[in-house]
Amino acid sequence: MSTWNAADGADFLGPLDVTRAATAVLDARGVIIGWSPAAEELLGYPAHEIIGHRLDTLLVGRPTPEPEFPGFVEGHTGPMTHSEPRIARHRDGHVLQVATTVCELEDGGTGAARVLVTADLEGLRRWESHQAMYQGLATQSPIALAIYDRDLRVAWANAKYEEEIGLPLEGFLGLYVEELYPGGEFLSANYPSTLPEVMRYVLATGEPVVDLHFRGRPPADPENDHFWSCSYYRLQDARGHVLGVCEDAFDITDRYRAQQRLELLVRAGGSIGTTLDMALIAREITEVVVPQFADTVTVDLVEDVLEGEEPDSAQELPGPLVRMARRSHPQDAAEGAEAEGAKGAEGAEGAGAVREPYRIGYPAASPQDRGLSSGRAVLEGGTLVVPLRARGSTMGLVTFLRTRNPAPFDTGELSLADELVARTAVSLDNARRYTRERTAALTLQRNLLPQHLPPQSAVDVSYRYLPTDSRAGVGGDWFDVIALSGTRVGLVVGDVVGHGLNAAATMGRLRTTVRALARLDLAPDELLFRLDDLVGQSAEERASSKAPGGLGPEDDVATGVTCLYAVYDPVSRLCTMARAGHLPPAIVGPGGALSFPELPPGPPLGLGGLPFESMEIELPEGSLIALFTDGLVESRHRDVDAGLETLSGVLSEPRDSLDDLCDLALAELLPSGPEADDAALLLVRTRELGAQRVAVWELPAEPAGVAKARELATSRLCAWGLDELAFTTELVVSELVTNAIRHAAPPVQLRLIRDRTLLCEVSDGGHTSPHLRHSASDDEGGRGLFIVAQVVQRWGTRYTPSGKTIWTEQAFPDTDAPLPHALR
Repeated sequence: MSTWNAADGADFLGPLDVTRAATAVLDARGVIIGWSPAAEELLGYPAHEIIGHRLDTLLVGRPTPEPEFPGFVEGHTGPMTHSEPRIARHRDGHVLQVATTVCELEDGGTGAARVLVTADLEGLRRWESHQAMYQGLATQSPIALAIYDRDLRVAWANAKYEEEIGLPLEGFLGLYVEELYPGGEFLSANYPSTLPEVMRYVLATGEPVVDLHFRGRPPADPENDHFWSCSYYRLQDARGHVLGVCEDAFDITDRYRAQQRLELLVRAGGSIGTTLDMALIAREITEVVVPQFADTVTVDLVEDVLEGEEPDSAQELPGPLVRMARRSHPQDAAEGAEAEGAKGAEGAEGAGAVREPYRIGYPAASPQDRGLSSGRAVLEGGTLVVPLRARGSTMGLVTFLRTRNPAPFDTGELSLADELVARTAVSLDNARRYTRERTAALTLQRNLLPQHLPPQSAVDVSYRYLPTDSRAGVGGDWFDVIALSGTRVGLVVGDVVGHGLNAAATMGRLRTTVRALARLDLAPDELLFRLDDLVGQSAEERASSKAPGGLGPEDDVATGVTCLYAVYDPVSRLCTMARAGHLPPAIVGPGGALSFPELPPGPPLGLGGLPFESMEIELPEGSLIALFTDGLVESRHRDVDAGLETLSGVLSEPRDSLDDLCDLALAELLPSGPEADDAALLLVRTRELGAQRVAVWELPAEPAGVAKARELATSRLCAWGLDELAFTTELVVSELVTNAIRHAAPPVQLRLIRDRTLLCEVSDGGHTSPHLRHSASDDEGGRGLFIVAQVVQRWGTRYTPSGKTIWTEQAFPDTDAPLPHALR
């Protein structure tokens, strides 16, 4: 084994080393009897000139106390002491300060009695100063220094290095470097990862390696990782011979861990709370802290919190806990998966992530139980439990476990855990409140939207509604299918600007309003005009009644509503449509030809001041009408035109099932669900009521027309097999035709429709609205409409540009049902 030789690399003896200094041999009388070449070099006298002279010839005095030279006391040399400064005279006459040391010899008498060792005093002082610095470097330096020979064995180390190792130099002198830090590694990808490889690189190239961060466990603390900033450089003598490698290392464990904690906080700020999904938030904190901070982390939430409920701050212990997330060190995860054989959701409380949330309980007096009951962090060994608290309530807890790293959590790490959990708690509380509002909005919206559309004779219907899953929350899209008189059907689709409860509530108001206006049998343009007026009034009322903390005009989501309203008549096969800022429908003929009717656009509802126009289209039986909102065809990654083109391709495919067509449309247009807006799709396939189910007669506007009407109605009911309705129908026809002839204008028309009920309609050219009234006992008339209302299921009036129509509905006969009270 090669070791570090002081003579090879440093001057540890200095100028007074007898092998190098100026020496003179003296006899007992002080006469010079021996003279070295170094003495000749220092004082200028060759040996033959000085031998035989007394020492006083050379040493002529002592230095004065003042530091300035050449002051000295001439002739006062005094007796020689073992070590002292003197003034010497050079051969050329100048004087110089020297340091002298006298070595007494055993043999006295006439022979050699003493050896005088002399050196330049200034050089000696410089050497002593350097030696003091070398000594300080070896004993006082805060940087650990070590020298390794060419075989990478320890040859020398200073006191700080001994402290780092935990042994005196003798305890590790000669050890190979890998024996000092087994398993250590550099935290840099620019150099080889092992310490011997770095040192061999420096020995081979002579290129120094500076400020590498090294992680290892020294013999003084074999259970914990330490971190050093290390530098390495090659040592060589004046002739260029490589002697070894010098290492200087500064322990940066505290600084490194503080930096890691800061980086962890920075990463947490960008990673925790990026979503409003509580399961994802729980997973985010586990991904941030494993494995840098803990080996295993679990997140448990109170069950009520997952439902969006407010935690009960007065409750001593929160309700049942649900395990939402778990993450372990990658090596533990691999071992756990292998041990469990990839068993299942979490592999028996295994090392992987939670796939499905499940309930979990903790025994009494466990750290988790104490943390929940106290609301404060609990540290027990390698387990740290921190409750998730927000606004004074406990929503769950986070458990940090250390199994691979036995170092306990220190004060800084406790503060870090509190900060991480506090951030997570705020994000979870936001998500909880969002969940509550969104659940309420979804519930409201689902309750306001059609739950079940009754079968219609006019059309076959299928629909899909998808609320957005983005942070914006539920929106205000809606659709409806409204049964109208005369077997007609009203088709509605609309979109409220905005999201959340306000949008859902506004949607509900508008849907109710549209249904009420549709029951009045208004034309589509007239319905949108009245709806626009109501929306505008709503915005004005909100603006004028704004109270502190209430909604103002800028908050009113009703402004800017879009809507499309259509009425389809299966008897005439006419579809009348009008729109208010909404996309036009798509219409596909029985042969597959697709078009988007160029409906007059109309402004969005609530703007006011602009008219709406209707457009009438005759549709063959079996035509497909697609009404939809913009969330179906438009997204951040696709413009409207591209969406409409995709929808056209889907609708053009021949399919018998409207449900299948709806599913295909959503799969093509929204494969991952809506991105930023709700999406509604209403598909309608038209039917036709032919002559076998409809009878229409023009009647003369004279009293004889009443009898003719009764006869025609009775005859048709007999042909339809509805003889049991003949009596009531005759009564209805008589009263309605009589009123039309007496109080209205021609033409008078009678129409019977056999649908799911028996429809009887009498039309005339007047616009006077009929009214029910109670006639006095002495009145000769006025009871007809009252009697009609008593014997039919429903009745009403609708207006057309040419007049009005009074219609009635009668249920088909039920043999077990009693006669109406008026006919008994």
